[in-house]
Parts: sequence; structure tokens; C-alpha cells
Amino acid sequence: MNKIQLLYINNVITRKKKLVQQELTFFFLVEHIGYDKAVNVLWSGEDGEWHSLPASYHSKQTHNNEYWQARATFLLTADRSLPGNIEFSLRYQSSGEEYWDNNNGLNYSSQADSGLQTVPGIPVLNIDFQHNLKDKQKFIPITVAVAKSLAAEKVTVHWTTDNWQTTHKARCYYKRNYWDKELLSNARNPNQYGTQIWKGWLKISNAFRVQYSIECTSKGQSLWDNNHGNNYVACHDPLKVMILNLHCYQEDDQDYKLSQIAKAIDELNADIVCFQEVAENWNNGLGDWHSNSANIINQRLNQPYHIYTDWAHLGFDKYREGVAILSRYPLLKQESGYVSSSDDAFNIHSRKVVMAQIHAPYIGLVNIFSAHLSWWEDGFQEQFKRLHDWANARQNKHVKATMLCGDFNVTAGSSGYYWVVNNHEYTDQYVAAALAAPPEQNSRAHDPYWQQQLVNDYRIDYIFLDKHSELCATTARILFTEQDYGRVSDHNGYFMVFEPK
Repeated sequence: MNKIQLLYINNVITRKKKLVQQELTFFFLVEHIGYDKAVNVLWSGEDGEWHSLPASYHSKQTHNNEYWQARATFLLTADRSLPGNIEFSLRYQSSGEEYWDNNNGLNYSSQADSGLQTVPGIPVLNIDFQHNLKDKQKFIPITVAVAKSLAAEKVTVHWTTDNWQTTHKARCYYKRNYWDKELLSNARNPNQYGTQIWKGWLKISNAFRVQYSIECTSKGQSLWDNNHGNNYVACHDPLKVMILNLHCYQEDDQDYKLSQIAKAIDELNADIVCFQEVAENWNNGLGDWHSNSANIINQRLNQPYHIYTDWAHLGFDKYREGVAILSRYPLLKQESGYVSSSDDAFNIHSRKVVMAQIHAPYIGLVNIFSAHLSWWEDGFQEQFKRLHDWANARQNKHVKATMLCGDFNVTAGSSGYYWVVNNHEYTDQYVAAALAAPPEQNSRAHDPYWQQQLVNDYRIDYIFLDKHSELCATTARILFTEQDYGRVSDHNGYFMVFEPK
């Protein structure tokens, strides 16, 4: 396809309670060639004056293509007329380049109140769809534009909530016109472009994710809109988890960096945050909550999270050093305990882990452990085994996932790392997300010896997911680099997104 391609325009005039307004909707495909996009609709009404209407991202179509849309509403007033018939083209700017869809230099046109007009060559098209499901949403409305020339006999939505293990069908019904009955008499030239509108509903109950495609039966043949082989997807928000070692108050510009961490949590909309090397003033072993670094970060969030933290030993001769969990969702259970043989507060190999259980909407119960273990030669094995046994003891049929998060002090690709992953009980979710990425974005997908890449990985911070978990990481991102919120610690942070399998 071209870098930008129109799919449809909807041009409707409504008249309600003495108010007359014209609404324009443009929907189109954009090839993803960079994040510095500027996408606009250049249009002119009957007055001949040209305007630029900014478009916004709608959803992903394929790995390389995105849906974008632009909308505008105009109210008829005594001193302002409606745009009426319009002429328009699409402009896409990225990385210093400019791309157009201007109907081969002729521009597109749409007559006032003409309703929905698809571009030629698209006989069946899903329209007005949304990618995100709302809280407590039980139904998904389906609207399908069908070329009148097809003489469609039936339109059926094929859908699933369990990744096509089971399939459902929903019938769509033809509406004589696109507008509600109360508007029909006011349409100046309804269905001018020969588009039929079929509507249906999917009853989704409490499903996290719905996938669907649309079949149109006409003259003994089936025409499909399956989002170019990817199916359409509507889902609730995934579970977003961040991990970071805070470096125990050893950073220059420490106060600024704590604010940067809070900024990242807010902007990334993280649901769970696991911190290690959380520090607060020693105060003769009594601690000082007001100086606790996890507490300070939490208080700087737009809306403070639920927090659970505990300390393990004296750090840098003046801090109580420990671990913490911040959660957007209430903590249904919380525990802490030493996983090391030593519980001596003056021994840096005294290592404590905190655990919390949360209920993630439309996902279920998730057990989170925030850990900071010793090096391989200083007790890692025994500490991880105690953590493993603790996590197993908290596992039951109601728990959808168990995550071991934090600083494990074994380097990716090392013998200690493989000691964890080769027992096939826990998987490294950073690697899992990389392998799940599209082939064109992931060199490992083409390399049967991708494990060799771990030699230069150098990670010691992980999210290990229990193999029985019903979740999987779909994306993973390295945080707090020079390019991404700046350095805030001697560790990078990691941000991962989890969805049901």
C-alpha cells in the first residue's frame, strides 16, 4: 500500500433541538516508518478556504501499519455556515519526508450529508470499531459498511474470547440508512454512494480480549474483512509492570531522579512497580519513613499507589536497605521474609523479599515478589530455592500468574541464569517478549542460536514468570537510559506488558 491511504469518510448533518451541525470523520491507514509523525487532513468547504485538520492514532492494523482518524464538528450559527460539500486530501510527514493520498492529484470530494463513503475496491469494511474495551463493558457493537452492488444476503461476525479455541457467530442486520430514524427525513441525499450499513452485537461477558472477523455472503460467495489476516481485536488494559534497583541513595541529583522515576510511572501508566535497594535513614535501626525512597516516589505520583516495603540489612553504613512493591490495585495479601540463611541486619547477604497479591481487572489474581538476591558465590542458589518454595506455597488454582521480580545478581547467559531457566519452571519475560515480537522487529526470531546473544546481555534484573501462569509478556522496554527518562541509578529499569495467553 501507499504510505497513507484513505479508507472512508463519513459526512453527516444532524438537526436536533434547533441545532444544526455537520460532522466529518476521516479514517485511513498509515505505514509506520517512525515515531515523529504528523498526519493531517487538508480540506476545503464550499467557501473555498483550505484548512488543516490534525489526525490521531486509532489502533494497530498490522505490525507495520496503523489506523488513524480525524474528526471535526461544525455548528451552524447566524454568522457561520456549515462546510457543506468538501474537497480534501491526506498528508503524512515523518523524518523529513512528506507523503500524500490526494486521489492521484484529483483530491477526494464528499457531498454534504452524504453519509459514509468508502474508497473503491473495499466491498466490505468494519467501521466505527474500538480497540479498547471499557470497564464493565458486556457488549461490542459491530458496524459494517457493505457495497450495495454486492446485494449482500447475510453478514456474520465470527468471534472468540479464547484465541480461537472456541468460536461464536453473531448475525448482523441491515439498516436501511446509516442514520437513526429521527434523522432520516433530514438526510439530503442518503446512500448516495451505494453503501449499506449492517449492525450487530457481540455479547462478551467478562472477557479480557475479543478477536473477530466479518463474513459477507453474496451470490453464493463469501467476502471477508479480517483486518488483512490479523483479525480485529478489542481488549481491556493489560497488566503493566516496572522493575528498578534504586541504588540506595548513591546517586547525584538524587531528588531530581526520584521525581523522574515518578514521572515515568505516571506516563507509562504502570500498574505494578517493584523496587530494590530501597533506602531510608538508619536512625539507630528504627528507620525513618519520611526518607524512604519508595515512599517519596509514591508521594510524587499523580495518585499515590498502595505500597508495601520492608528492609533487610544496613546499607552503605547509614541506611535501612530493602525492597518494595507499589500497586495501582489494592494489596489483598502481603508478606515479607528472609530468603537468606542469615537474618543479621549487619550482614549485606541478609536478603529479604516482599510479596503482594493483587487482583488485576479482567485478568484475576496475580502474586508479585520483589527480590534482591546475593551473587552466585554468596548464596544465590539457596536464596532462590527458598523464594521458589515460598512462591509455590502461595500458588493455587485461583492464581493466574506468579512473578518473581527484581535484582537477582546473576548475569543473563551465565551459569546462574541457566540454573534458573533450564529447570523449566520460570521463564525470563524480557526474552519471551523479544521472541514474541514480529520477525521484522526481532533478529532472534531468525536465529536458532539466539541464546548466544545473551553473552553480551549483561542484565541482572528480571521478571521471571511461573510456567503455569496464564499470562505472557507481549512487550518489553528498557527504561532510564540517556534516551529514556535519563539515568537514575546504576541499573536500568525494565517495563513489561502482560496479557492473558
